[in-house]
Amino acid sequence: MNSTTSDYAALFLRLALGGMFLAHGLLKFLVFTLIGTAGFFDSVGFPGWTAYIVAPAEVLAGVALIAGFQTRWVALASVPILLGSLAVHAGQGWLFSNVGGGWEYPAFLTVAAVVVTLLDGGRFAFTRPAAQS
Repeated sequence: MNSTTSDYAALFLRLALGGMFLAHGLLKFLVFTLIGTAGFFDSVGFPGWTAYIVAPAEVLAGVALIAGFQTRWVALASVPILLGSLAVHAGQGWLFSNVGGGWEYPAFLTVAAVVVTLLDGGRFAFTRPAAQS
């Protein structure tokens, strides 16, 4: 059976979302450090200790999405992280270029994660839906 455009759509969307998670997770480790990230989380009203969960979760989600490993569940599990980001940026206006960042980028990423949850990994995923195996 030939791949459909849906398979490519699922692939490209999960690669993009996975790349974003990997980049943001590594940023928390390598640039801001976990201590710095915890301080930022404290400053915006989240418990600092959650940085020690969010950063590794972002890296692992990124790797899993890129590989297509349990894509539906990984994307679904990432939604609370994205909603937390959306909450931080919600009061900053629409554009992410605003001071403090706006909410359109986290909102878009949340929708993208929901779409990946609904699409699943597609034909090119490591773990494929049963109907596509």
